[in-house]
Amino acid sequence: MPTGAGSPGSPIRVVITKWGGGAHWEFDGLLLGSDEHGDWLGFPAGTRHARPGAAYVSEVDSVTLVSPSAWSLPTFYGPGNWCTLYVDIASPPRWDREGEVPVLRSVDLDLDVIRGDTGRVWVDDEDEFAAHRVDLDYPAGVVAAALDSCERVRRAVAAASPPYDGSAGAWLERVRGLSPR
Repeated sequence: MPTGAGSPGSPIRVVITKWGGGAHWEFDGLLLGSDEHGDWLGFPAGTRHARPGAAYVSEVDSVTLVSPSAWSLPTFYGPGNWCTLYVDIASPPRWDREGEVPVLRSVDLDLDVIRGDTGRVWVDDEDEFAAHRVDLDYPAGVVAAALDSCERVRRAVAAASPPYDGSAGAWLERVRGLSPR
């Protein structure tokens, strides 16, 4: 059963901030269900994503895995995207509510592990992390957790270890054909 998010098919909201509470990405989706890895959220093509100064409408379906103790939020993309996987290194996500809709909250910690559409795996935004750990005064424990998570996720993605082994495809199938709210 989903951990705090509601029942499968119910709407959810995602609110990602920067350290210190600065606004970052916000968007809506649907709870798809849960498995041994955590809660799976679906975002059909046509979902609007917005942050201060930028917005876009997704062209492909995607699913995000929410594991309550993980310092990461992996998003898997359907065919036609420039990457198949984009893992935000972030604070452990937590669920709360705004009215009737469960809201997933997390703090983006800059580092990203990406698997491109050619299969290449790399870490992005190390320079942003280095700058923000000073400018935004990341605590030493947050820095250590982010760096550790980034390296563990990079190794797991490169090795195609679960859940980075293609098993997200079944969750992507559930999103196909759904309409964004």
